[in-house]
Amino acid sequence: MTEFSISLPATSANLGPAFDAAALALDLALRVRATKAKKLSITASGRDLDICGRAEGHLILTTYNEVLKAEHRPASALALTIHNAFPIGKGFGSSAAARLAGIALAVHFGRLRWTSARIIGEASQREHHPDNAAACWMGGVTVARMMGEAEAQVARFVPKGKWPLMLAIPDEALATEKARSVLPKEYSRADAVANIQNSMLLLAALFQGDRKLLATSLDDRIHQPYRADLCPLLPALQNFRSGDGVLGVALSGAGPSVLLFLDPEIPAEKAQAKVAARLKDRGLRAELVLTSIAKRGGEATFLRRAS
Repeated sequence: MTEFSISLPATSANLGPAFDAAALALDLALRVRATKAKKLSITASGRDLDICGRAEGHLILTTYNEVLKAEHRPASALALTIHNAFPIGKGFGSSAAARLAGIALAVHFGRLRWTSARIIGEASQREHHPDNAAACWMGGVTVARMMGEAEAQVARFVPKGKWPLMLAIPDEALATEKARSVLPKEYSRADAVANIQNSMLLLAALFQGDRKLLATSLDDRIHQPYRADLCPLLPALQNFRSGDGVLGVALSGAGPSVLLFLDPEIPAEKAQAKVAARLKDRGLRAELVLTSIAKRGGEATFLRRAS
């Protein structure tokens, strides 16, 4: 019980019309190794070292200490080694991954007998929505909702076929609170119905491996139109031609990054070149990262360590 490690994937939530409901895990990971120590230490590598390596306000440690305090268990000092492969504050579920890491550390070192539903629920309460936490913990594509105050109800599946992805990541971050502040308090029945229809078709497209259906089901009326001014990459990267290799695009989480679904029949490098040319033409800059859907989440490494 003196050492523990876990790997947690980045996530992309909302998925166009599936606002606050669905997310997918990405093949980019936050890896944390912890050992009991006489005093706290953090060794960080990868992205956002200034955040990952700073003890003050560290979300993993804050969550770890808060959970153990609530459960009336002592919080041992830890030596943390962190490698972070995805950007913080840009729509990839970094806070959900950090909270889940802290909860997993608390469950392990505090010897708490928590189920995955309780772990996801604890992270979701702190996130105020369960989509990122569910995908990060379970991998694949997830649909989630809170069930009572302490647990989350999650449905998970691995999409059929190949689903290559590209991430367009701008230089500047965007706070989730700011992205939520531009959303209206009420929606029309027509907008609500359209989003229900599209979100169900989107999940069916992924489940069945239907790329044509996916391309027509990413339309959203709930959050993306209102966030476009804060996330200029989204309108800039919509409406590619069929031969360009981009099936469809959506904001990743609350933005400002964009998730692009690529056509597996067209070389990813061609799609990447088309996207880069579009951005240059619009006077925009973004890091373009090729990735895919991660089949496993943090639960897999957590259960392996527990056994």
